[in-house]
Amino acid sequence: MKPREIERHQPAPQMLSIVLHLDPDLFWFQGHFDVQPLLPGVAQLDWVMHYATTLLTPGFRFHSIQNVKFQAPLLPETTVTLELAWQVDKQLLTFSYQRHDGDERHTASSGKIRLCQ
Repeated sequence: MKPREIERHQPAPQMLSIVLHLDPDLFWFQGHFDVQPLLPGVAQLDWVMHYATTLLTPGFRFHSIQNVKFQAPLLPETTVTLELAWQVDKQLLTFSYQRHDGDERHTASSGKIRLCQ
C-alpha cells in the first residue's frame, strides 16, 4: 500500500525528503474515484506517519492533527516529494507533498501533526 520510493534525502537530523511515484495500481486509487482516480487524504496521512515514525521519530506515535490542507489532487502517474520536519521541543511534525511539474514543484497538501511517546 506504500508508493514506489525513488530517492530519499536527510539534509539534517530532523528533516527528511522522499521522492515518491504514484503508480496507478496502488490500492488507494481503487474506487476513489471511477472517472478520475485520486489519492485520498487518509493515504497521504498514513504515508506521513509511516515515514516519520520509522525514519525520523522512532518511538513516537500519533497524538493529534494540528492542521491539514489539501490544495490540489494527487493523481496516478504523478511524482511527488514528501517533505517532513520534526520539531523536537514542540513534538510537532510538519509535512508537505510537492507535485513535480518538470523542474517546478507545487504544493498539493501540507499540515502539522502532534506526536507523543
